Amino acid sequence: MESIPLARTWGESGPKVLWQIPVGEGFAGPIIWKGRVYLTDYDHTNQSDALRCLSLDDGKEIWRYTYPVKVKRNHGMSRTVPALTDKHLVSFGPKCHVICVKPESGELVWQMDLVRQFNAEVPPWYAGQCPLIDGDHAILGTGGDALLIAVDCATGQVVWKSENPLNWQMTHASITPMEFKGKRMYVYCASGGVAAVSASDGSILWHTPDWKISIATVASPLYVGEGRVFLSGGYNAGSMMLQMKEDGEKWTVETLFRLKPAVFGATQHTPVFHQGHIFGIRPDGQFVGLDLAGKPLWESGAENRYGNGPFLFAGTLVYLVNDNGLLTLAEATPAGFKKLAQFKALQGPDAWGPLALADGRLLIRDLIQMVCIDVTGRD
Repeated sequence: MESIPLARTWGESGPKVLWQIPVGEGFAGPIIWKGRVYLTDYDHTNQSDALRCLSLDDGKEIWRYTYPVKVKRNHGMSRTVPALTDKHLVSFGPKCHVICVKPESGELVWQMDLVRQFNAEVPPWYAGQCPLIDGDHAILGTGGDALLIAVDCATGQVVWKSENPLNWQMTHASITPMEFKGKRMYVYCASGGVAAVSASDGSILWHTPDWKISIATVASPLYVGEGRVFLSGGYNAGSMMLQMKEDGEKWTVETLFRLKPAVFGATQHTPVFHQGHIFGIRPDGQFVGLDLAGKPLWESGAENRYGNGPFLFAGTLVYLVNDNGLLTLAEATPAGFKKLAQFKALQGPDAWGPLALADGRLLIRDLIQMVCIDVTGRD
């Protein structure tokens, strides 16, 4: 991405739209790899989950892998982003079915039903957790019989599973890998709080009930270095910063600060740690910057609101999409926010899916359409 210059403004007609395709109802974001686009989707006509592989050049489908599952409309169906290596592609379906296929061909490697195998509970509005691949393992938050599990990507065998003594359940949040004082761990916001487990064996290192959201936990933990974990949410949760501490074999966390929702929270998209600061969209729709002490740097202003839409950084440039598919190009640094250009990319509604950018091509989706836009300014 860095080798291709990106336009800092657009003409009156806006950037070039390369292709646009229909997608199943939902908010699942695409990923891009070697000229291909991978998307977790739902085929309503055939009542099946569909993992799709598309050409980045023209949006045409290369292959798809489907399996039958009945999913009723409940404000969209699919809403997760698959995980990818050069050997394995892992997808997390709306009713907690997990599959692993070969990314080149779509050939099935293994599949899991987390509800049947681990007594997981499907979250309200269906699963929102994006799978994590770390090394040779897929890391999944199941709830039920285990808090987290590690699965061998090559075989589908469970390598380890964490205990779940408090019977915490799955949320919409995803697992964040972190490393502190030589210890690699996975941090997860479950239904009853937030916990960290050892990457080597799944043992619980620390947990706290001080962060939980009664309606929907969506944003994932954000690691900002030096053992600090930033947590944020919607539904009046606001945000907080935890500090991890290690004393021999004992791990603990303490709260450094909490912020009210009017200062910062994140209803839908996890904030980003960038240029040594935190950036995100708070519940009133404004894009804001924070320092690591929780002090606001700036806000985008009441005239620049992005609802529950996504955002993506490319250096100092940031792409933001509002609920109705209006794409904004802006410059965002710790020093300030400057709007550069806007373009109506989609008609909406609910243009909430995470963005993807590669080779100067930006992928954006709303509830039923996905579009590919050339943001280089080339003819």
